Amino acid sequence: MSISHRFVETNGIRMHLAEAGSGAPVVLCHGFPESWYSWRHQLEALAKEGFRAIAPDMRGYGQTDKPEAIDQYTLFHLIGDMIGLLDALNIEKAAVIGHDWGAPVASYCALFRPDRFAALATLSVPPFRPRLPGRPTSLMPKTENAQFYQLYFQKPGEAEAEFEVNVERTLRLMLFYSSGDAPTAGNSGSVGMVPIGRPWLAEIAPPQTLPAWLSEADIKFYTDEFARSGFRGGLNWYRNIDRNWELLAPWKDAKLQIPTLYMVGDRDLVYRFAGMDTLIPNLKNFVPKLEKTVLLEGCGHWTQQERADQVSREIIRFLQSFNFATQSSSPS
Repeated sequence: MSISHRFVETNGIRMHLAEAGSGAPVVLCHGFPESWYSWRHQLEALAKEGFRAIAPDMRGYGQTDKPEAIDQYTLFHLIGDMIGLLDALNIEKAAVIGHDWGAPVASYCALFRPDRFAALATLSVPPFRPRLPGRPTSLMPKTENAQFYQLYFQKPGEAEAEFEVNVERTLRLMLFYSSGDAPTAGNSGSVGMVPIGRPWLAEIAPPQTLPAWLSEADIKFYTDEFARSGFRGGLNWYRNIDRNWELLAPWKDAKLQIPTLYMVGDRDLVYRFAGMDTLIPNLKNFVPKLEKTVLLEGCGHWTQQERADQVSREIIRFLQSFNFATQSSSPS
């Protein structure tokens, strides 16, 4: 099944997207530091099962526009991009799936516009988290010697300067050390803390060999993308964490009301840090139509790449378990 590429205008930006198949549309939202390419396996799997799979380069990534201003990367901008994408493709209603940062985008698409999104699946990041009692960055762990990686990302230019010295090495480290194949201890990159006053990645040794799910060709693709685009666009998503917390206050007690699937790896740092042992059993209180939660044994953060076949099967079963109303024109 071939994957085609094109550009659309959405929400004031030019967006690149990859597509495969025809039928009921499914929008796939990637996270950091990725691109449409992280959905390469699902694009083909969904297309073979009669779905129209659509994976954009999200705002700030790949061949999609990268606005300069940090405040142009709030969740409201990102959700607007997805609504504009549906409009540009003449799609009335679609399923939406998100991984990592793409998960909250997908979740709030479902919360705000259930008339446009009929089904939701999130990978790694859960479809709902209770509103924090204060600004997120004020609650993140920090010691005299180390800080949570999202705090490291806050100062414009700092993380970019380190990551872009050697893009290939940066991506090789990030992809491996956040995966289920990484060692479980003895490495700062594996526990989400960054040393203060010293380079983060310089102290981490690259893996001797790549895991089976990640090839040298995959590393090259990601390297070429970020060598061209830089990391600033993706990092700007993190720089709106507190702003998002403020803007989303009116939806504090809102509940997701569309069919939902959640998948997470048991070696994902999100699973380890987010108090999932208490959150997952209570998710249905906030997501009444949560159909299933899947815990992927031995899987790290890159769920749809590390467990490509299993993730694709679960998504397809979920989408085939009910009929969601769609209206899609032929590609224009």
